[in-house]
Amino acid sequence: MNPKSPRCIAIGDVHGHYDGLMTLLETIAPTSEDRVYFLGDLIDRGPESARVVKFVKESPYTCLLGNHEQMLLDTIGDGEISGAALQGWLYSGGDATLESYGDEGIPPEDIEWFASLPLYLDLGNIWLVHAGVKPTLPIEEQTSHEFCWIREEFHRMRQPYFPDKLIVSGHTITFTLPGVSPGQLAQGNGWIDIETGAYHPKSGWLTGIDLTNAIVYQVNVHRRRVRQLPFEEATVQVDPFQIRRR
Repeated sequence: MNPKSPRCIAIGDVHGHYDGLMTLLETIAPTSEDRVYFLGDLIDRGPESARVVKFVKESPYTCLLGNHEQMLLDTIGDGEISGAALQGWLYSGGDATLESYGDEGIPPEDIEWFASLPLYLDLGNIWLVHAGVKPTLPIEEQTSHEFCWIREEFHRMRQPYFPDKLIVSGHTITFTLPGVSPGQLAQGNGWIDIETGAYHPKSGWLTGIDLTNAIVYQVNVHRRRVRQLPFEEATVQVDPFQIRRR
């Protein structure tokens, strides 16, 4: 195969795994011509959210808003702590994020950066979003709740949402979908899910995908393993009829 360049590269949920992300980027080796997109959830659960945020902020790469960034904004985004949102965020890994920032806390410029992140990106034949879309609503009627939080309703779609675009998402760990093993990507009707669960003890895989050349790059943050696979070998087709409501 003769890879095409420049490449369009999407990276799944990092969740504070800075060292794994650095290894993944070294493996992918993006050039200045390549376009690199993070699908959100840079923070929480892993040990080095602050370093991940600093790197992505200072990089030429683009990042989407994930539900974990949204939880942070709901908790402290207006400068005041929301007690109602705080416990849910801490329970979901926000405690690890606060610890990574240290005694000085999360600086206002990082909070402003989180608030500026787009909910989705339309790249023509590729459409990037953190969680997915609500199949029954047009895009202009959907909110951050759908784009950052939706799961089963999106994955159970019988027909592609877009006739001419592939939706690439993160958010839902792929091995929670029927027939998918840890580390495998999941594919459905008009969508690909690349969130392989870097933080999860059952998986540890952090995934980047070269969408231009259909190549999957992965780093296991637990076992320090790196691999590169053709898209077809790394991906499992999911039967929407087997996806159950939670």
